[in-house]
Amino acid sequence: MSNAVRNSISRPVEFNYHLIHHALESFGRNLSQLNQNEYRQVEEKASRSFDLESRVITAEEASGIVISSHLLDESFLAIRSRYQGQQVFLDDLAVNGLDEVVLRHALYRELLFDAVMQRVASRTGEITELDAQLFYEMHDKRFILPERRVARHILITINLDFPENTRAAVENRMHEIQRKLCGRINRFAEFAKKYSECPTAMEGGKLGTLSKGQLYPELDRALFTMEEGTVSDPLVSDIGMHLLYCEKIHPEKRLPFNQIANNIMETLRRQEQRRIQKSWLDDLKQSSVLDE
Repeated sequence: MSNAVRNSISRPVEFNYHLIHHALESFGRNLSQLNQNEYRQVEEKASRSFDLESRVITAEEASGIVISSHLLDESFLAIRSRYQGQQVFLDDLAVNGLDEVVLRHALYRELLFDAVMQRVASRTGEITELDAQLFYEMHDKRFILPERRVARHILITINLDFPENTRAAVENRMHEIQRKLCGRINRFAEFAKKYSECPTAMEGGKLGTLSKGQLYPELDRALFTMEEGTVSDPLVSDIGMHLLYCEKIHPEKRLPFNQIANNIMETLRRQEQRRIQKSWLDDLKQSSVLDE
């Protein structure tokens, strides 16, 4: 048994499940691979989570809850499936102070904890469409879809190792492409396929529908000041020189309530469930302190 596990011998054996959970979550390593400082951090977290779990599963709200053997088997097999073989599985359990029986006990506690918290959350009152409507009106900025622009580009890279790709040469080529495009913007995709050195050339230089901040800063600033159906002057970024085509502008708009009402109601329901759970846990902790 590792020193890390031996140090926790006074705790119930299921406590080791919390130890290994926090070791993997915090450091991505088994207990035996932690140094003393890391182990202390893990033990502190495990102590808190184990003690909270113990309080919850012995609370009055746990009365009558049954964890089926089928659900327990599913949880056990979900962990077992992460290992390549039975012996590898058993060896890893042993390194962390566990065996199959203890793991099942720990999983039972975990499932019971979840069931109690779900029972507490079920106390949430009904969230109505009126609640969602009020939230929608009071938080209108949350439901603004920002302006988006459909764009294409032509890229020619700047590379001093090639005479045709020096900055001056590229700039001349770009101005020539720009001249040829004059009055033929509807052929921009065709020009991109012919001249662009970007992989997007295969799709006619398509950059897609973009919100602010998705392109190189130089391109982003230009795109969101252009008029629809126009081509920019040559623009320089870290990867070369571009011609941008602002193909279409989708103005900022507020999402209609009927499109998002169900999502708002679900969000409010989850928020209320978390509030009720937190309040219940706070009361549970307080009562435990008073009992000590």
